[in-house]
Amino acid sequence: MILFPLHTYAQIDFNKLPDDDLGNVSDAYKELFFEALKQKGIENYDRSVEALLKCIEIDDTESVLFYELGKNYNKLKDYDLAEKALKKAIFITPDNEWYLDELYEVYAKQNDYSNAIKTVKLLVKYHIDYKEDLATLYIKTKNYSDALKILDELDQELGVSKIRDSIRNKIYSETGSKKDQIKNLEKRMDENPDQETYYLALIYRYSENNEKDKAFETAKKLLEINPNSQLVHLALYKFYLDENNTNKALESMKIVLKSSMIKSEAKLMVFSDFVAFVKENPQFETDLIEITVLIGDNDSKSYVELAQYYLTKGDKINALKYYEDALKLEGENFGVLRNILLLYIDLERYKFAEEKSNEALDKYPSQPLFYLINGVALNKLNREKDAIEILEMGLDYIIDDTKMEIDFYKQLSIAHGLLNNTDKAKAFSDKAKQLEPTN
Repeated sequence: MILFPLHTYAQIDFNKLPDDDLGNVSDAYKELFFEALKQKGIENYDRSVEALLKCIEIDDTESVLFYELGKNYNKLKDYDLAEKALKKAIFITPDNEWYLDELYEVYAKQNDYSNAIKTVKLLVKYHIDYKEDLATLYIKTKNYSDALKILDELDQELGVSKIRDSIRNKIYSETGSKKDQIKNLEKRMDENPDQETYYLALIYRYSENNEKDKAFETAKKLLEINPNSQLVHLALYKFYLDENNTNKALESMKIVLKSSMIKSEAKLMVFSDFVAFVKENPQFETDLIEITVLIGDNDSKSYVELAQYYLTKGDKINALKYYEDALKLEGENFGVLRNILLLYIDLERYKFAEEKSNEALDKYPSQPLFYLINGVALNKLNREKDAIEILEMGLDYIIDDTKMEIDFYKQLSIAHGLLNNTDKAKAFSDKAKQLEPTN
């Protein structure tokens, strides 16, 4: 947006020639001219230049020749010759938007902001949208006050736009003028008291500027003018938590998490805060489960959050339940699958562990952890020979993981011990001990 003209292609048809009359010229001239256009059309810009230069030898009074010549040089990235040709075209025909716009592009491609600004100032009279280009060029030259002035003019003439707001925010970001940014938003909010967007932007900027009281007051003001606002609760729940207003915080969080207007990424952040809140206030665990059921059908991450919450409480049964719910929604989630298998082992559900780890190995045949889990489950199920086979296969996939290698040797020692292969059992036990950190 900043390096190249914003509106060049939107405003001008570059396949259309300026309205220049070729006049009474020779057939040779006409043939050369149309040959130049043909060659340019098939991107033979060098040949197009040759034909145009021959035309100029015949008649150097036609501005369109220099314009077409400049366009070809521009394509060839010979910017000095492009500038020279286009300036000649403008000298012959000064009042021509096409010529000026092509010259602007020449300067923009070279990041020649000074000349680009001069040219865009001439283009503004043809179309107001060129003012946005002018604003971005002022930013590039760090002339922020003029850029803001231009944006203000455009807002007055055309109304507020997201593109101009992004340009304005870039200025505030580069200059660190947070107070000016807030002042601008306050003015907009005063002028448009029914516009939710300005309240939300102002709440965000106040919070960013550590003016939490003002942010909270703005959020409450928005709720007064628009009691049905859902987005405002993205801010309100935090403010309520800060002032220990538990019931209102909970109410706001529920509104956010049930909302169809709020993106899932934002919901997940709120849900994480909700989980943290319930850790400190376990009496609200029922509300947490209720919300998870409401939003979990669309988002496996909420189930993962809840599973992790139960893990921190030591409630492995509920943790497993919600990990399994998450896996139903996101079957390829490696981390969730790993946690489920480990919980099967911890909860002594060895048959499930054996079956599920076999499925996991079909998907991830080079993951040693799944071989280990499978081997542990087989040992517990008194299938020692199968355990030895799978564990020996898994050993080949261990890379720089001493702890896992120790676990494999211990399980192999157990399997051989159960088969009364005492020598092998001792050999694997010794291997494990040799790798222990104390050795």
